Amino acid sequence: MNCCSRSTTLLLGLLMLSLSGALRADLVLTSPPRESKAAGIKQYAPLAEFLSQLLDKKVIYQHPKSWLHYQRDMRADKFDIVFDGPHFISWRQKRYQHTPVAKLPGKLGFLVVVRQNDHKLLQLRDLVNKKLCAIAPPNLSSLTILARMNDPFRKPRLVTRKGGMKGVYQGFQQGKCQAAILRDQFFYKKLSDEDRAGLRIIYKTRTASNQGISVSSRLSDAEVQLIKNSLTQQQAALQPILNRFARNANRLLPATSSDYADDYRLLAGIISGWEVAE
Repeated sequence: MNCCSRSTTLLLGLLMLSLSGALRADLVLTSPPRESKAAGIKQYAPLAEFLSQLLDKKVIYQHPKSWLHYQRDMRADKFDIVFDGPHFISWRQKRYQHTPVAKLPGKLGFLVVVRQNDHKLLQLRDLVNKKLCAIAPPNLSSLTILARMNDPFRKPRLVTRKGGMKGVYQGFQQGKCQAAILRDQFFYKKLSDEDRAGLRIIYKTRTASNQGISVSSRLSDAEVQLIKNSLTQQQAALQPILNRFARNANRLLPATSSDYADDYRLLAGIISGWEVAE
């Protein structure tokens, strides 16, 4: 065998090894960076381990470095199994043909509240140029309200808060804003009667399907169905997720494409970089 033949054979061998490695690449499970990396591992690593055994493939949990990294990698379709909100599930379904497989029970709805004695704020249009406490976009709560106030020159001034709905409400209590976006469940179940008596609801959103799990088109139909069947049964690996997001539930519910059909519009219509072909 001459030098050129040996070089060609070596290159072909390396190419085959590279392709083989690509075929055996790990599947990536992720979720938004709503907690520290250590907390994310504690919450989602059990699910990754369960799915690894279920699929007989290595599934790794990847904690996003930041929301910017999360959005960038999602737009590049780098995730295989994702637990997040309906607008993200809907966007991946529309853009990359991801399949929703399971969801938390219940619906997501939001309220815009003002102080009971503030008689100048009666409806959404009264919030133009007013301070509005909210979780920063691309959180579903703020995107839903911004979609209703879609004139770029007639919007509220978002005062973004960390700490979830509790942080938003605390900011409102501290006088940092004139109105606040709260989840309906937080308003009715977490606030006291006295707290609610001091508030007035000026807008209620339509409800959306709850957070869920979707999988990429890189998984086979058989794998998708296996995941769906398994995650809608009671599983210890799901308990950390349920403990945080649906404390009274003991399993996820089956999810369908129609559950998330149009929620992608909240991203595509408001934030640059999320456009999709209609």
